[in-house]
Amino acid sequence: MEFVKKQVEIGGVTLHLSDPDATEQSWVGQDEILRQVLACWLVVDPRDRALSPRLTGLPGIGKTTLATAAARLRKQPLFITQCTADTRPEDLIVTPVLAENGKIAYHASPLVTAMIIGGVCVLDEGNRMNEKSWASLAPLLDHRRYVESVVAGITIPAHADFRICVTMNEDESTYEVPDYILSRLQPTLSLGFPGRDDEMAILKYHLPFATTELLALTVEFLQEAHKLKLDFSPRDGINILRFAIKRMAQDSAHPMGRDAAWREALYCVLGEEAGDLENLARRRRRALGGQHAPLGLGDLFFDPDDPLHPDAQDEKEDEDNEY
Repeated sequence: MEFVKKQVEIGGVTLHLSDPDATEQSWVGQDEILRQVLACWLVVDPRDRALSPRLTGLPGIGKTTLATAAARLRKQPLFITQCTADTRPEDLIVTPVLAENGKIAYHASPLVTAMIIGGVCVLDEGNRMNEKSWASLAPLLDHRRYVESVVAGITIPAHADFRICVTMNEDESTYEVPDYILSRLQPTLSLGFPGRDDEMAILKYHLPFATTELLALTVEFLQEAHKLKLDFSPRDGINILRFAIKRMAQDSAHPMGRDAAWREALYCVLGEEAGDLENLARRRRRALGGQHAPLGLGDLFFDPDDPLHPDAQDEKEDEDNEY
């Protein structure tokens, strides 16, 4: 997977290439979705072409790690483009830069570099990008397989080995991706929360120095949060553990106890409300997307935590149905 080329010439224009991402990242557990990503990038016939999958899921659940691991398994150079609301078409393709000699130098984006050398590009958090930027990629995502640089005045074809995927967070701080782009970003692969064993393996992979007790405490918390449909992710668990371990190691003369350090880390990472998951889940369900839950007849006669409250009866029925 060696990559040494620094510049190429296309249409009489010299393009300075980007460096690949050097992060070494393994994928732990959930093997089936990794196999699905790899299947998207297969070509089974000369008339076939690779797909451009869309990886969706909550923040911190491992979408970028999944794409990175898939690229490593294919032994291809990896390039990551972080999409934002300010990303412009020239940021995605070719950017002009004033060189020391006073002339304009053209720098290929990570995406275009991957296209030229036959690497893998991950468009990270693609639904934070505006439609104008997406429109510049439309020819790349269908049978045409090229992009046009208005700045450099050239058309850049994609190498036959070029592969791409897009990650998208499921939250409200994003743009609505146009349908003509979504139809090109298929299939949609949804990444869910890991099971108990996989989550333990993930935390052990990232924190091999954590004690068994701290790992178990964190996994138990995360699994309970997943069961209650709270959006706490493995990344949150990793951050809780890192801070707790640092607090315990901070003062060797008066070390902080394990439980106190973990509780403090929980509050600092996720807020004090995370200390009572069931109550937090209940309040979020009642919020219904607004700041305050609408009042019903039950709210006039019962305290919110009263077991006789109609909502409490509904929750009990939901729990009974799960069994």
